Amino acid sequence: FTPGAAVDLLACLSKWAIREKIWDYMEVNNLADFPRPVHHRIPNFKGSHQACCSVKELDAFDRTREVKVDPDKPLEGIRLAALQARKTLLVPTPRLRTGLFNKIVPPPGATKEVLRKCATSQGVSNYSVPVGLDAKMQVDLVVVGSVAVSEKGWRIGKGEGYADMEYAMMVATGAVREDTVVATVVHDCQVVDIAEELLEDHDLTVDYILTPTRMIKTSCKRPKPQGIIWHKISYEMMEKIPILKNLRYREKQAGKDVTLKDELPDFPYARKPAALEQTAKTEKASLQAESASAPSGQRDVGTDSLRAKSDPPKALTTVYVGNIPEGTRVSEFKSTIRELSATPARIVWQGAQHRAFLDYKDKATADSAVSSLQGLSLGGNSLRVELAKNQRRKGQVEMHRNKSE
Repeated sequence: FTPGAAVDLLACLSKWAIREKIWDYMEVNNLADFPRPVHHRIPNFKGSHQACCSVKELDAFDRTREVKVDPDKPLEGIRLAALQARKTLLVPTPRLRTGLFNKIVPPPGATKEVLRKCATSQGVSNYSVPVGLDAKMQVDLVVVGSVAVSEKGWRIGKGEGYADMEYAMMVATGAVREDTVVATVVHDCQVVDIAEELLEDHDLTVDYILTPTRMIKTSCKRPKPQGIIWHKISYEMMEKIPILKNLRYREKQAGKDVTLKDELPDFPYARKPAALEQTAKTEKASLQAESASAPSGQRDVGTDSLRAKSDPPKALTTVYVGNIPEGTRVSEFKSTIRELSATPARIVWQGAQHRAFLDYKDKATADSAVSSLQGLSLGGNSLRVELAKNQRRKGQVEMHRNKSE
């Protein structure tokens, strides 16, 4: 097929076949730019910066204070334009492992050259800070990468579903509204016919397509995702994207149906995976082991009962939880973190100081718990959740009672 042409032949292919055709075409015709090969990527292409420059012509770009842009290489020019216009630039966290957004914060007095570095993938890593779920972002423009897109607004990504999931999570947190504009940046050869039958209800559509030669307004009428479709979410996905646990808890508290794919009656072998079953057993045992010998105002309310007493102690990683409302019962706290699948090996409860320390077996588990608990509220208080700053060699927390946290 030829650049700029909408190809009828592709309309009858599967999503994956369309991806393969476009990746192959871009490589064979030397349209791709670093990194190569473009297969299994959102392809970077020659002329991407030129295509990105036209974002300044969008009304949505002018009016928005906050723009969310994917970290893909061909969108680097969009990120730079946002930084140069002094807009708040949001990028999704890698594979949503530690949250939803990071905000790019250039150093004070950043020159044009420094802003260019901030817009790169390395800059996204070096100059970003996490944004909590309660940050009340209002995004008027979302820019996503694509492998293929049609003039009607149908979009195909690289097949992992993160852009669709990110948008659904933004809906769940109120970061986007019905009138939020979604745009994509592609080479002209990536604009092809796509059969609407290939689209599913979780697929994100686009309002504008920016190419090196034109700007296409799709006038797409197909509704964008209205939120997270829980019956398509598996336990495995919940473990890979811990922030989903937090969002699920919130929506469950709001009375929404949050039944997961694995919990549906017609799902084959519908059950929790072994890892979660083991976690539940560990939790039940550990939460029965309350220690009456702890000092006044502090309670050790759980130990890892599965570890043999003769085993050498392993280094733990501790998470600090602060701003716990006065009068909160430890049982209420434990029930809440259980709902979010963030149960630790041990809890040190300091309710009088409005805080608790949660011990996890390793840093990866602790990081996952922090992500799950971010933005959590109890009794109207937004909890402060972070890795404890003072970790002892054995993973315990240096707790100074005479100092405020």
